[in-house]
Amino acid sequence: MSKIASLFSALLCTFIWGTTFIAQDTGMDKIGPLTFNGARFFIGFLSIIPFAIIFERKKIISQININRKLFYQFLFWIGLFLFLGTYVQQAALLYTDVANAAFFTVFYVPMVPIILYLFFKKSIHWSIWPSVFFCVLGVYFLSDFTNATVRLGDSLVILCAIFWSLHIIFIGKFIKNFNLPLFFGSLQALVVAIFSSIFAICFETITLANILNESVSILYAGAMSGGIAFTLQIYAQKNISPAPSAIIFSLESVFAAIAAWLILNQVLNIDNIAGCVLILLGVIISQILPELKKTNYKLK
Repeated sequence: MSKIASLFSALLCTFIWGTTFIAQDTGMDKIGPLTFNGARFFIGFLSIIPFAIIFERKKIISQININRKLFYQFLFWIGLFLFLGTYVQQAALLYTDVANAAFFTVFYVPMVPIILYLFFKKSIHWSIWPSVFFCVLGVYFLSDFTNATVRLGDSLVILCAIFWSLHIIFIGKFIKNFNLPLFFGSLQALVVAIFSSIFAICFETITLANILNESVSILYAGAMSGGIAFTLQIYAQKNISPAPSAIIFSLESVFAAIAAWLILNQVLNIDNIAGCVLILLGVIISQILPELKKTNYKLK
């Protein structure tokens, strides 16, 4: 895939993620977060698997046979991280609004290099520390700390950002070993659907009528985000270096805030806007400054 096509994939992926917050928020009027995610990601699996069979059928077996054990290890861990990230994020929307959820999710950007440094012994650029400072300061302005309910929701979203970070890291490792973006995208959706359904049976009341009442939100969040967007993410991470891809992904919060304003009338006050700006500034610093150093080195 060409670089331009990869950039388009990342941007489209980000737009879908941002607008899907609306469907995630409105899709739990009559069902719980586990039931919603189970249905959503099963739809995601069904939306991608036909394309995987059509376009990747000839290389599925050969790619898996490169290292069968490693392939299934990646599938389990990536599926688990995606399940935990989406469930915690979905549960958080019961306590906080779309704009807060979207902006706190951006925390995965500075978290990725921190996790790589602490657990995978990757070098970390000095710019990560001021970026973390701006993100934490942004949290202070964005959150209503006098409201315990909102604080709980925001805390859950920050927790889900850890799982998003691990998901991004392991996707990066997967695409270095295997070239099955469509097939793997469909399988990870199926794994999340299975995990979600098992826990939904244990902890939630599931009725077909209630699921059908949320069918519009489930279909959009499932086909567009659970299927198409997460598959586009694999394409994007395969062909775009970390800095520009992370910056594009961070636009998810911008799309979500705009969508919440247009559709749900969730307006940000001046402190919230300042918090959003600080978080985005932290995101940009953590990604741009390392690339500028590389550019200067090449020019010399």
